[in-house]
Order: sequence, then structure tokens, then C-alpha cells
Amino acid sequence: MDHHSDAVPTDSVAADQLKAFIERIERLEEEKAGISGDIKDVYAEAKGNGFDTKVLRKIVALRKRDHAERQEEEAILELYLQALGMA
Repeated sequence: MDHHSDAVPTDSVAADQLKAFIERIERLEEEKAGISGDIKDVYAEAKGNGFDTKVLRKIVALRKRDHAERQEEEAILELYLQALGMA
């Protein structure tokens, strides 16, 4: 008796469904690659206009985060910098 019969789709309906899922994922991966390329282009354009892309990336990451969480982290950072005589 095959113990894997439940886990592995063998009938054509499940196989078709599996193929459809794989193809959808592949299409989205292609779109994602395209979008990543577009983002790189925007950073390159910003750099060409004199902006520091490392700082831009940091700002984008900060804007994704919760404001209160960010304020708390900045307060702790400020405290640590003061303790080290860097502030």
C-alpha cells in the first residue's frame, strides 16, 4: 500500500489544479522581477539626481513601520548614543 497517495495528487483534476497554481506563481514571480527592476531604476534615477540611495532605502524601510515603534526605537538609540558620548 502506498502511504503517499493522500499527499501527492495523482488524478488529472488535481494535476491540472497543481499546474494552474504553478503557472500563476510563475507569472507573479515574473511580475515581481519586473517590479524589482523598476524599483532599481528609480533608485538609479534618484542617485543620478544627487540623492544618497542608502538613505532613501532607509527612509522607505522606516515609512513601512509603525510610527510609535519608530519613535520608541529612536528614543532608545538617542539614549545609547548619549551613554557612549556620541550624541
